[in-house]
Amino acid sequence: MSRPQALGRSRGGLSTKIHLKTDWDGDPLGFHLTGGEVSDSPHFETLLDLGPEITPRAVGDKGYDAKSNRQATRARGIGPAIPYRTTTMDKPKYFPKAFYRGRARIEQTMGKLKRFKRVALRCEETDVNYGSFVALALSFILIKSAHTT
Repeated sequence: MSRPQALGRSRGGLSTKIHLKTDWDGDPLGFHLTGGEVSDSPHFETLLDLGPEITPRAVGDKGYDAKSNRQATRARGIGPAIPYRTTTMDKPKYFPKAFYRGRARIEQTMGKLKRFKRVALRCEETDVNYGSFVALALSFILIKSAHTT
């Protein structure tokens, strides 16, 4: 029985998405792998459940824009800072832009992660091996950030 290998075909060819959860400082807390063609939105609640028990703040990109994701965050007592897509009809007037700027830390952590060649090129054939290298790279990032402070 073959299991899915978190490898999917997108416009750029075979690829894997890394859904990353970080704290406010950009330190990695958890990640989830999916195929490159898979939509981001269904995996948002998985991200909320990953990592240690902390008081989370939900900041995400437009890929996580869905009513169900916003309801899931509010049910957990979290105020979502997920921008609305341009095609969304009923956008509220207020959006926490200052809070959303914290998303840059997530992008910076992803940039640090992609500096590891094995992660950027996905040299591993199975999702278990690839996930292990992603976890190793994230641990190096976490150790370095703890060592420099």
